Amino acid sequence: MDLALPLDKMTASDKLRTMEALWNDLCKHSDELDSPAWHGELLANRDNRLLEGKEAVYDWADAKERIRRSI
Repeated sequence: MDLALPLDKMTASDKLRTMEALWNDLCKHSDELDSPAWHGELLANRDNRLLEGKEAVYDWADAKERIRRSI
């Protein structure tokens, strides 16, 4: 299916609502989606780095603040 949206005519709010509608629909059918193999590999690598003490876990508020300070 070839779908064209008038992105140049959509407001930012329209685009966000469209993305949210797409995301909500994908979530309803998540059992039909397969994650690529590299997702599992990446998660395993990150888990190993956590276990080895090479990575840290931050709560979302702290993570956002760290990001804000870095830019």
